[in-house]
Amino acid sequence: MAVLHTNAQSFDKVISQDKPVLVDFWAPWCGPCKMLGPILEDVEREVGDSAVVAKVNVDDEPDLAVKFGVSNIPTMILFRKGETLDRTVGLIPKDKIVALIKSHA
Repeated sequence: MAVLHTNAQSFDKVISQDKPVLVDFWAPWCGPCKMLGPILEDVEREVGDSAVVAKVNVDDEPDLAVKFGVSNIPTMILFRKGETLDRTVGLIPKDKIVALIKSHA
């Protein structure tokens, strides 16, 4: 699997899964967001089927950003069954992202 790009139409279905779903709220003009992209691809490979890694472009989906209180990017929110489990703001290292996901697996 690869990092999943989601939007308003598919978002609720994506975050409603039984396993952890990490959603990266990002924008193409955001420097730290660009740096986080390859890190998330590595995270996705490492966690495999135990979690889902998804991305939401806040320029394309401003209503989702507002709904989840995203005022700075990158913001990553961890969901399971539609519930928010945790959130981080800013660029963080791969090992911390993996640990965050595994702590809720």
